[in-house]
Amino acid sequence: MIMSKKESIEKTRIEVTSAESQELANRLGSEMTQSYGAREEAYISILIRQDDIGIIGGLNGLIHWRWLYIRHLWVEQNYRRQGYAKKLISAAKELAYKRNYIGVYIDTFDTNTAHFYETVGFKIYGEIPNFPAGFNRIFLYLPLSAHNNAP
Repeated sequence: MIMSKKESIEKTRIEVTSAESQELANRLGSEMTQSYGAREEAYISILIRQDDIGIIGGLNGLIHWRWLYIRHLWVEQNYRRQGYAKKLISAAKELAYKRNYIGVYIDTFDTNTAHFYETVGFKIYGEIPNFPAGFNRIFLYLPLSAHNNAP
């Protein structure tokens, strides 16, 4: 017996849990792979160390679909405004370019930081107001020159 749409909907229920559904992620992942190709996710870190202190700056990145997402970029307070963030971004851009990535993207809550990213080549492509409350989340990307004319 074939159920009508209404009968089918009436037999469903909504579940809320405090954890992600791995089954859901796997199903969506399979569909996305069919449509867009394998995500081939990998993580990287680029660190700046000083022998007597340890890490004074670094970035963590996530690579997927030939894009590098800079998830975290941090420089120790006493070492800021000395060019370390530029060095980290430069190293990330070089790594992405050598690996034939399409581009690099990043986000921030701070307008001054967004302006800094623009000075090193990033372009703002979006903003969400009040995320977190009282601030805006700003999204930036940097297309790599080998791919600027790609569709």
